[in-house]
Amino acid sequence: MEFGKNLIEQIRSNSAFVMEYGPNFERMIQLADEVFASRTDPDQIDVNEDVLDHLRAIHPAAVCEHATEEGPVAWVLLFPTTEALMNDFLNGKISERALMELTPLQTSYSALYLCSAMVLAEHRRQGIALRLCLDAIDSMRTEHPIQHLFVWTFSEEGRFAAEAVARHAGLPLLLKNH
Repeated sequence: MEFGKNLIEQIRSNSAFVMEYGPNFERMIQLADEVFASRTDPDQIDVNEDVLDHLRAIHPAAVCEHATEEGPVAWVLLFPTTEALMNDFLNGKISERALMELTPLQTSYSALYLCSAMVLAEHRRQGIALRLCLDAIDSMRTEHPIQHLFVWTFSEEGRFAAEAVARHAGLPLLLKNH
């Protein structure tokens, strides 16, 4: 997952937008840029307004944020999908982008893809991302029989976070290999 350069440039060029959402907003964009911008893989999800709208169409709880008076301190993207698409992704048959694009709307989902979780450094280790994920999973479970959580981690910290989410949600965790 990477944040689209167009979205980042639009946000940075609109100082009223940044001011309205607080000083942390620019820091979150910078964090996203640092973590994901180095990856120019066209098979990864390139987050922009259209992608965010599509994720919300899959499920309204797919895009999560925790904010303080200073603005956002955590963003999480996770979306439900079918078990068949999960298996195709984990086995390298489809890309992350294809996983999102091929996920049908208004159907029953049994798998959940934890796409990304970002938290500002001074807010880490407080359980914010875990709470966002668990709240989203609870919301999705009211409509869908979620049986699997799967991720494609790029760091040990990301793997540990995904393991904690899976443990607390009572879901088996499946990892995509690089």
